[in-house]
Amino acid sequence: MKALLGLVVAAVSVPSLFAAQAPAQAAPCVQSGNTQYVCGQTAPEDLVLVPGSEWVIASVYGGSGGIRIINTRDKSSTIGYPTATAKDELDSKTYDSCPGPPDAEQKANMRTHGLAIREGRNLRHTLYVVNHGKRESIEVFALDANVRPPSITWIGCAVVPDPIGLNSVVPLPDGGFIGSDYLARNDNTARARMQAGGINGALWEWHTALGWRKVPGSETSGPNGLELSKDGKTIYVSAWGGQSFFRLSLGQTPPKRDTIPLDFRPDNMRWAPDGSLLVAGQGGSGQTQTTRIVKINPETLRVTDVETRPNTPEFSGGTVAIQIGKELWIGSYRGDRLAIVPTK
Repeated sequence: MKALLGLVVAAVSVPSLFAAQAPAQAAPCVQSGNTQYVCGQTAPEDLVLVPGSEWVIASVYGGSGGIRIINTRDKSSTIGYPTATAKDELDSKTYDSCPGPPDAEQKANMRTHGLAIREGRNLRHTLYVVNHGKRESIEVFALDANVRPPSITWIGCAVVPDPIGLNSVVPLPDGGFIGSDYLARNDNTARARMQAGGINGALWEWHTALGWRKVPGSETSGPNGLELSKDGKTIYVSAWGGQSFFRLSLGQTPPKRDTIPLDFRPDNMRWAPDGSLLVAGQGGSGQTQTTRIVKINPETLRVTDVETRPNTPEFSGGTVAIQIGKELWIGSYRGDRLAIVPTK
């Protein structure tokens, strides 16, 4: 995951992936300056707004994992999966290679990472979740926002081959999806190479009956957050290890790639209401580590600073920012909360 340089991280059940860490003692969950908090989380590494609704889905990158649902109005939070009432209904036609629903052991240790939603009709969407645990996979869910809170039904999965270590996922218009191979599992040297800017990963595309294949021209250092253009012809990628950002053409031979350097380690990205890309990540070093958020124009690749937050006992290690009205909701790979600040 997205550990800051110099930060000591604990080993996890998924080798070579950075571990989420909670503070030794949780700070009080009270507003600090212009920052509000939504507590009761466990390393909410990624956030995604449910289209047409007042709900946010949060990953659970620490503890026993799972998926959380947060109400944007009253800031209440609930577990969406796994629960005693959540259903498992395998779509074996679409997810033909999936070995079956998560078993009890998998549900008890479903550490979730990157999130994405394919918008559907009548508030019925498809949720894609990067899963670390007994299997390294993209888990797929039917999400129904007609009920309060939305219901989440497991419908399939795509297990990646070793040693791929997934980070983020983005759906494709034809029903497939792309995942980022951020850091190889069971490779003790991969992390050091990535942090030094070495090419260590790529993007992988999945389709029914075809399975996984590498996306041409996508090799980079620590491929992390992903977003896709509306026409599905261009993918945008955060290169955490290389401290850079690039856009890459899909379905074009040879692929066209444009790269810009950044002065921080970019993590997840989300579309902003103005059509730009909100990219969050980690900056600074040592005692001056920060959460950085910038906007990137997808056409010109111009970078505009949005927010620089010093790490504090209350919140550190920002990984994602989504704009909801006049607020920025910021997730983290560690801790018990997400932060909310006014947009500038």
